[in-house]
Amino acid sequence: MIKLTFALVRLPHLTREQFQDYWFHTHGPLVASVKDVLRIRRYVQLHSMDEAVSDGIRAPRNAPPQFDGVAQLWYDSLEDLTEMAEDPAAREAGRLLLEDERKFIDLPKSPLWWGQERVIIGG
Repeated sequence: MIKLTFALVRLPHLTREQFQDYWFHTHGPLVASVKDVLRIRRYVQLHSMDEAVSDGIRAPRNAPPQFDGVAQLWYDSLEDLTEMAEDPAAREAGRLLLEDERKFIDLPKSPLWWGQERVIIGG
């Protein structure tokens, strides 16, 4: 199982509430609508809470500001992703998602990466 993790920073003109509302109610259903063509097995949105809630754990670590949210998408394999990249319908779905992301995500400030889970606790 391969996972895409996307740490999201909202566009400066949006409040956290506006950003999270759009992400959940507009972008989330858009992702769900193309899940089959993009071979997405699971999609989770982790919405950050008010920054004051996390101040106690960030301050001793001198941590940077928190993200507005984190998206996680699961895929079967790297081979599956390679095959998908050759599919015109998948490329069009990816274009649609990116077009929508530009409406609420500050993309240059929002890192994303591929990874594999290594479970330490839990199943």
